[in-house]
Amino acid sequence: MSETPSAFEVGPRHASLLSAARMAMNRKNLLLLIYLRWIAVTGQVATILLAHFWFGISLPLPQMLGVVAFQIALNVISLHRRAHGHDSSGAGLFLELLLDVAALTIQLYLSGGATNPFVSLFLLQVILGAVLLDVWATWTIVVITGGCFIWLTENYEPISGLHSHHDGGFFDLHVQGMFVCFMLASVLLVFFVTRINANLRERDVRLKNLERQAVEEEHVVRLGLLASGAAHELGTPLATLSVILGDWDKAPAIKADRSLSLDLRDVQLQLRRCKEIVSGILMASGEARGEDARRTMLNRFLEKTLADWRERRKPAALDFDNRLGRDVPIVADAVLRQMITNVLDNAIEVSPDWVGVDVSDEQVDVVIRVHDKGPGFPDHMLADVGKPYVSTKQREGAGLGLFLVVNVLRKLGGSVAAENRTSGGATVSLRFPLSALGLET
Repeated sequence: MSETPSAFEVGPRHASLLSAARMAMNRKNLLLLIYLRWIAVTGQVATILLAHFWFGISLPLPQMLGVVAFQIALNVISLHRRAHGHDSSGAGLFLELLLDVAALTIQLYLSGGATNPFVSLFLLQVILGAVLLDVWATWTIVVITGGCFIWLTENYEPISGLHSHHDGGFFDLHVQGMFVCFMLASVLLVFFVTRINANLRERDVRLKNLERQAVEEEHVVRLGLLASGAAHELGTPLATLSVILGDWDKAPAIKADRSLSLDLRDVQLQLRRCKEIVSGILMASGEARGEDARRTMLNRFLEKTLADWRERRKPAALDFDNRLGRDVPIVADAVLRQMITNVLDNAIEVSPDWVGVDVSDEQVDVVIRVHDKGPGFPDHMLADVGKPYVSTKQREGAGLGLFLVVNVLRKLGGSVAAENRTSGGATVSLRFPLSALGLET
């Protein structure tokens, strides 16, 4: 299990998460660019064959189809790189667009240069650059496409064998080509920009969630530092009380009074519990943690955790249903125990007469469900369970228990879910992968 990050580790960690979010968006944009290139390849093949065989325009078919083959190969390479998680940065998209500009320039050179009505497709490349790339890269695309346009005004293979088709202005072949180019560019832009906007909205939602997660984890760090400092300060007075109570336990006057002796035993038990809590805080903050982390079996760990909790909280009824398909070795420590007992403590506070626990393995995950017969969660709280200070308890500081549970599970790669039971009460489910517990398979 990973340890709680320090205040200095939160910034870089979330910077990497933001970078990952941008990379994920670039991967989606690259996929859209691949789709667009497939459409362009299909359109080019149809246009070349139609112009050559229907309109009788003599075109250098081998060279033009060679450019189409290059675009197909580029798409195959892009799909392979994307599937294997290779570079999906803005520089990669910039290079892809430059190759598309080069392919379009060659096709125009082979089919009339700037006199070809499809020369306006350069504008499509510029718009895509403006949507996908940084400002410097977009202006680079503008300069390159402008240079290609100027170069094509003087350098091109003239179209031969062009028949006249004049049935009025609209049916002029050049005008028809301009109309087809306009419609093609319009349809592609609407399709592409709409999908890009959807990706941007999804990215904004993801970045907002990451920002909220960063704030929550920073809050956890502050709580950890505060708890660690308080634990250090409490250690000395608790040790002093333990010594004093030990002396009182040997006093003849207290031994002779059974009532006082029983009261003293209860005080010592509660003091021992306080010391365990302090030790748990120090272990969770990384101090003496290695001494507490130990290899055990999953069933043994769960049974001991529930037995210790039953002895401490003394619920009227505790039902434990172990549906694990197999017992597995794990590495457990105080943080994992505290995470489970936090949920159990919440359950017994609202349902002192009964608490139910069931454990199951679902593929690679362990799922621990804690049930109670309390009033359940209000509808407005179900979506916010695990957020700090969101609680049905009307007391200062309430709502931090599940918040800490959520953050521990987040470190383990797990999650928390809450729902109300149809028979009354609520269920809180803790899900985490076995591999996060140092499982040896």
